[in-house]
Amino acid sequence: MGNFKGIVTHQTLSDEDFAKLMTMPIEEIEKWSTVGVKIVENADILYKEMARSIADVIIKNNKQNKNTKIILPVGPTPQYGILANIINTERINLENLWIFFMDEYLDWESRWVPESHPMSFRGYMNKNLFNLIDKNLGLRREQIIFPNPADLDYNENKIEELGGIDVCYGGLGYHGHIAFNEPYDTYFRRMTIEQFLNSRTRIIDLNADTFVINSLCGIGGNCYDLPPKAVTIGMKPIINAKRIEIYCDGGDLNWQLASFRLGVMHPPTLDRPGTLLQLHPNPKENVLFVADKLTARPVMVSPK
Repeated sequence: MGNFKGIVTHQTLSDEDFAKLMTMPIEEIEKWSTVGVKIVENADILYKEMARSIADVIIKNNKQNKNTKIILPVGPTPQYGILANIINTERINLENLWIFFMDEYLDWESRWVPESHPMSFRGYMNKNLFNLIDKNLGLRREQIIFPNPADLDYNENKIEELGGIDVCYGGLGYHGHIAFNEPYDTYFRRMTIEQFLNSRTRIIDLNADTFVINSLCGIGGNCYDLPPKAVTIGMKPIINAKRIEIYCDGGDLNWQLASFRLGVMHPPTLDRPGTLLQLHPNPKENVLFVADKLTARPVMVSPK
C-alpha cells in the first residue's frame, strides 16, 4: 500500500441513505457491505472464533516453518483466556510468534502507565494471557512488543524487517477508531486520508468522547484515573497487513451498534477511521468484520 493519491478526504450520505444504513435488517448487511461481514449468534461465539482464528494462523505458519506476525488489541479481551487454553491443550509451539500490540496508555508526561495501573494493557495481557501459557511452549517475551513512547520507530522497523504483518486483529472504538487512531480532531490543521493511512506509531491525547466511553467501560466512570494519553501503532502497518479481522462485541451496552454499521457500509471517511479498511486490496476477501447479533441489530433514527 502507501499510495492513496486521489482519495477523497470526506464523503457524506443523504439523510435517507443514512437512515437506510442504520435501520437495515441484519440479513441485508453483508450484501451492502464492501468488506467481509460475519454475524454470529452471541458474543461467546465471537470470542471463541477470534481465539480460534489466532491459534490457526500460528499453526498454519508453524507447519510451513514460518514466523507468525500478528497485531493484537486489548479490546475485546474475553478471547484471551480461551486462546491460552487452546494453546496449552493443543501444544502449539510459540517460538516463531511475534506479537505487536496496538497501543498502551500513557500518563500526562507521555510515559507508560505502570503495569499495576488498572488500565495498563501490558499488565492486563500478562495476567490474562501470557502468564497462563505453558512456559515449555517457547513463548519469547522479547517477541511481545508494545508500542514504546521512547522508541516510536521500533514497531514499523521491526515489522518491515520481518516482512509485514500476517493478520491484524482488532476491535472497533466508539467513533470507529482502530487502535488509538482516532478521528483527526482539530480546527487548525488539515489531514487527508492519504496522510492518515500512512501514519506511524505516535503519541496521542485521547479525544474527549473516547475519554468518556473508556472511563465508563473500564473504570466505572472514574475519569480522574483514566490516563490522558496513549501511544498507538499507526494505520500504515494495519492497512498493510495481509488480512484484517475486526471483532465487534458492544451489543449489551449499545455503544458499538452505529460504529459497526458505519464501518462496513459507510463510504471511507476520516470521521470514522474503521471505514478506511474498505481501502485495503480486495476488502471483501481480506477484511472481515465479525459481530454478534446484539451488536449488528438495527439502530433507531429520528424521523425527518
